[in-house]
Amino acid sequence: MLSKLVALFGGLVSLLWLSNVHPLRQKGASMPFQIASTAFSPGEMIPKKFTCDDADLSPALTWTDAPSGTQNFALVMEDPDAPVGLWIHWVIYGLSGDAHELVEGLPKQDQLPGGIKQGRNSFGKIGYGGPCPPPGKPHRYIFRLYALDTKLDLTAKGAKADLERAMKGHILAQSELIGKYGR
Repeated sequence: MLSKLVALFGGLVSLLWLSNVHPLRQKGASMPFQIASTAFSPGEMIPKKFTCDDADLSPALTWTDAPSGTQNFALVMEDPDAPVGLWIHWVIYGLSGDAHELVEGLPKQDQLPGGIKQGRNSFGKIGYGGPCPPPGKPHRYIFRLYALDTKLDLTAKGAKADLERAMKGHILAQSELIGKYGR
């Protein structure tokens, strides 16, 4: 009897999940929205060339399975382990809803081709500022990608707080990639 109840409950959960009624499913998502990098694997060390200890290039990023209705993407990279608190390394938005990647080494300019805009990081600069932790335990660097149901009306050079205000109520899904770096 118990095995039949477990099977029935499992079938009901599967049915709810597949029918998009499950409360934890992202609005409109059929598959998990995922961000990845060819430069490093999730939870692994970020190569030196993407840090302040070398070329300080932005890594190539790709994403899959954005929810239907995605009009734009935005990305924030942050270090929650910084001694002064949360440190913002990158704010980039205005990526087209049909985009699937950011190439390595984006210019550190406020406006990029295709309507892409970059904001100010905690270094006080525009664009990507790679990992640059003090000596000690490696820090975590979180690349958080947002799928949005609208094109944001946000000028270039915005800060993370500006982006968050503009995205409020428009996030269809988010995905994150965590890398580490230490000295």
